[in-house]
Amino acid sequence: MRVNFFQRDEGSWRSNPATGTEPELHRKGVAASLGFGLGTADELLLSHVRTFTNDIPDYGVSFDTNTRAPQGNFPVSNFWGIDRNFDKSDTSITTATYTKKLAPETEWRTQLRYADYERSYWARTPSATIAPGTTGLNLPCTNGTCVGPTRGMDYETLNLQSDYSTKFNLNGMKHELLSGVEFFREDSFRNNLQNLGGITALNPPIIQPYITSFTTTPALPAPTGPTDPVRFKSNSYAVFVQDTVEFVPHWKATLGVRRDYMDAKYSSATSPQLKYGEWSTRAALSWQPVEDTHYYVSYSDSFSPTADLYQLTVAPLPPERSQVLEVGAKWMLYDGDLVLRTALYRANKDWERNTDLESTSTILTKKRRTDGFEVEVAGRVTEDWEVFAGLSLMNSRILEVAENVNATTGVITAANAGYKGVRSRNTPPYTFNLWTTYAMGGGWKIGGGVEAKGKRYGYSPSGAGAVPTLPGSTDFHPNTAPAYERWDAMVSYEQRSYTVRLNIRNVFDRVYYDAIYDNGGFTVPGQRRAAIVTTEWKF
Repeated sequence: MRVNFFQRDEGSWRSNPATGTEPELHRKGVAASLGFGLGTADELLLSHVRTFTNDIPDYGVSFDTNTRAPQGNFPVSNFWGIDRNFDKSDTSITTATYTKKLAPETEWRTQLRYADYERSYWARTPSATIAPGTTGLNLPCTNGTCVGPTRGMDYETLNLQSDYSTKFNLNGMKHELLSGVEFFREDSFRNNLQNLGGITALNPPIIQPYITSFTTTPALPAPTGPTDPVRFKSNSYAVFVQDTVEFVPHWKATLGVRRDYMDAKYSSATSPQLKYGEWSTRAALSWQPVEDTHYYVSYSDSFSPTADLYQLTVAPLPPERSQVLEVGAKWMLYDGDLVLRTALYRANKDWERNTDLESTSTILTKKRRTDGFEVEVAGRVTEDWEVFAGLSLMNSRILEVAENVNATTGVITAANAGYKGVRSRNTPPYTFNLWTTYAMGGGWKIGGGVEAKGKRYGYSPSGAGAVPTLPGSTDFHPNTAPAYERWDAMVSYEQRSYTVRLNIRNVFDRVYYDAIYDNGGFTVPGQRRAAIVTTEWKF
């Protein structure tokens, strides 16, 4: 039996100058598991996870329309939220897993999982021209859209998966066979929250968690954002089989196939009943000439059968699919003191879906491609000096622009052709991290490193309107979160029964932006200089 508890309470270096409100994180939870027959032929695991959040969400800062950079009219420390904003959630996940060992190399495993995700939020988006206030209004107010984004959601899933795995020899070749079936049920509800107040300084908004709105009255403003679809139910079924064969010594081939069938019904009049029956395939070839060297090439063509991905669809369109081709290698050198891993890949995505519930578009792009390279290094320079580093390079481009169906007229509208060939949103051309530690003796250890990320774009690629540009220019130039480097440091004192560790994040206290809203409205600043003391006690 095992039980874990946690509680996290966190403030911020940013605040609303009119109220003193800060973005906040308040989270707690419990995870419990119970095992029967562990290590025997009949093993049963039961587990339950329950987590709660009660945050004040931070939507960051806006972009300047003249520069497409984070706005500079107000200090970056300004926060536009108020203490009545909230982001509450209640998550419950219960799992039962039964494993039957039929032979030393053969087992049958069945897992049943029920999950319920409830979430409700009201956020205040930032402004590049209006200072933070006390009411929570997004001014100027037009068409009742000044309340800010709200949402109430309840997403329930039931998943049953049963798989059979075995190893055997056939015709002098070693096989590793995996086969199984899967059932996935989704039941989702979402809608905007009802404004129980007004839209003026004297009668400000009153939003309460989980009180949603189906209709409005003349005395109340309309809810913000799209209200449909508000509910969907879906059943997905799958069957799969995969075999890995060592056909000659040190060479293995993997072939796998999966068939998914999804049947989803949406409550919105503009969303159809969707039925997708799709194949997913996988193939790989690996060569391991010696135990510490491995080379491989793999290809997959996959389909996502979750109805949640298609909830914005207003007419049947081809499903989202992904094709990934990857070539890689891994080496362990100097008796394991140095580990190298590298990979070169190409990933295509067809009919890329939008998962942003604040948007009304279904398809983001008709075809997007990402070419990438990754390398990781981990090892010991000496007995006391360790180094960990990773580099990722990405070139992501839109190859074909979106095609969306008008929910009212049924007319297919293509996105602006100017998006073809541009870099995909929120995909930095590079990311890099380096961390090194040195043991000084007597239990003392020091460390330091850097995290770097290239600039990221934020924009909506599915619109038929003009592409984002700088004033007076016709060249594509969306809102951009700038590149950054953040330096961190560490010192620790470690003994057999206890450890005390001091971490300094953002040693040089630089302003940087570590997240960007995909559609480009705003970007969230990263943490300024912070000191974190961690203690551990073993007994």
